[in-house]
Amino acid sequence: MGYISDFSGGYISRNKDILNHLELSSLNQFILEKSVYGTPIFKLGNGGKKILVLSGIHGNELPPQIANVYLINELLNKKLTNTVYLIPFAAPKSSMNNERTFNELDLNRASHIKNSVSNLIMQAIEQLGIVAVGDFHSTSFNSNPGCESIFSSKSPSPESFLMANYISRNVGSELISFDFAGSMYKGAIEDVCNLNGIPSVTCEVLSPFGNVGRGTVETSFNQMISFLSYFGI
Repeated sequence: MGYISDFSGGYISRNKDILNHLELSSLNQFILEKSVYGTPIFKLGNGGKKILVLSGIHGNELPPQIANVYLINELLNKKLTNTVYLIPFAAPKSSMNNERTFNELDLNRASHIKNSVSNLIMQAIEQLGIVAVGDFHSTSFNSNPGCESIFSSKSPSPESFLMANYISRNVGSELISFDFAGSMYKGAIEDVCNLNGIPSVTCEVLSPFGNVGRGTVETSFNQMISFLSYFGI
């Protein structure tokens, strides 16, 4: 493991909605402890394609953060022919406080802002040679998009659409695709990755903000598994 930043740490265990869904195994305690000091990134496997599974860009979107910890547990003892990087808590401080923003900054609009947490994640993606990114979120009723879905774009990284279509068919999540990345708003990791030639998708499950809806952790986990299976993982 390593760190994306050393100024974003938080005590995840103070968020009881997250803690109540995690078995306090030695591995999970290790993940929570490391999150106190910043944004940890975990690496499993070696060789092949380098893939990133990201969650917690919005600290109050809980199901994918829990699912990402489940995924680390699932993959830990598997023999991987590819390299999987995992960031379960993009901004542990925000997750601790159940807040959407980090220091009042929406990280899903800040990937182009130098040295923001999401910009540092983008820098790591480029430095590590990651070739595809799955950014996992949750959405609430009466918000955007307000439904279980997979976001992608067809240009300038057409594989984004292929990845999203694959996940949508496997999991049943609605496919939402734009003709060009970043056409709706700026600064999302998915869009900045696609604009930089790194195919990326955003996967959403439907759960109230700051809470864990029934079955949403499992759905987010299945989206992650489908994302990895697109690459034969």
